[in-house]
Amino acid sequence: MKKIDITTSAILFDNISQLSTQDAFLVEKAVEARQKAYAPYSKFSVGAALLLENGEIILGNNQENAAYPSGMCAERVAIWKASSEYPNMKVKKIAINAASENTTVNKPVGPCGACRQTLSEYEINQKQPIEIIFMGEIGKIVKTESLLSLLPFSFDSSYL
Repeated sequence: MKKIDITTSAILFDNISQLSTQDAFLVEKAVEARQKAYAPYSKFSVGAALLLENGEIILGNNQENAAYPSGMCAERVAIWKASSEYPNMKVKKIAINAASENTTVNKPVGPCGACRQTLSEYEINQKQPIEIIFMGEIGKIVKTESLLSLLPFSFDSSYL
């Protein structure tokens, strides 16, 4: 038996003004997407903005349904929209923003497990990291250089 240690790194920003101009703009687009989310049940809205290598920005937001499992997360809405509109275009970055009607979301909200798995497949297939920037409604912002840093021991097509 051998113990292995897994490490990851991220950059923590105190606020949006500390981000690069490009990253701040992408976060603002994620906020714009969040404001259009359909979340009448959870009252928890999420927006995502993807930056493609051609400079296009693709937006997505969570879409709920009265049959709860039928809803979809913002990140997957955005990545699938990007893939359907620009099938061979690499994703450079994704910004995620979340807010609640019930409470102030004052800490970073990263992608859920299903979104991490979905995004990891795109990162692996494109053989290029996808930077992840995420935050709540207010407060600190987290940035990682790669989605895979959020998902150690990821499952991919090499197992099939």
